[in-house]
Amino acid sequence: MSRLYQLVFLFSLLCGCWLAMMGVHELGHVLGGLFSGGSISRVVLHPLSISRTDLSVNPVPALVVWAGPVLGVLLPLLFWLAGHLLRMPVVALLQFFAGFCLIANGAYIAGGSVEGIGDCGVMLQTGTPLWVMWGFGLMTVPAGFWLWHRLGSFQDWWRQPEKITRRYALSLFFSVVLLTTLLIFLSPRF
Repeated sequence: MSRLYQLVFLFSLLCGCWLAMMGVHELGHVLGGLFSGGSISRVVLHPLSISRTDLSVNPVPALVVWAGPVLGVLLPLLFWLAGHLLRMPVVALLQFFAGFCLIANGAYIAGGSVEGIGDCGVMLQTGTPLWVMWGFGLMTVPAGFWLWHRLGSFQDWWRQPEKITRRYALSLFFSVVLLTTLLIFLSPRF
């Protein structure tokens, strides 16, 4: 039974990190839009779509587009550092999430730059050189893996399923189910 709880925990952690990563990334776009005098018309955070922020007025598109991935990595790092300084019991989860966001945002910007996918297309249109986008990925992806590596060996964690209690696994699972449900019902049609 311990292995089942371990799998439920791992599945929930990855799904939760994906949804939360999209949230902080889009929060960056929203804050960038508001800071630059833009007008937000819609934010899509539906779990079955790729998240996006639509602006009806966007006076500084380069700022808005970069605010997503930059705040999308800085905010999780700040959450982790605060958790570390406050010695919160969830600091390892915050560290995993920060690593996840570094890897996801960095791979998105560096990899998407080749085809101009999503935000990368806007970055290229607003004059961001490819080397800047690749540099962002080269800084963030290894940093994310470094944070994960500092958590210890995945193999050691896998060999000790009893470390994940039923309560811990189910709490995370039902938190992700609640978040997913809220996103489905509160998000506009994608």
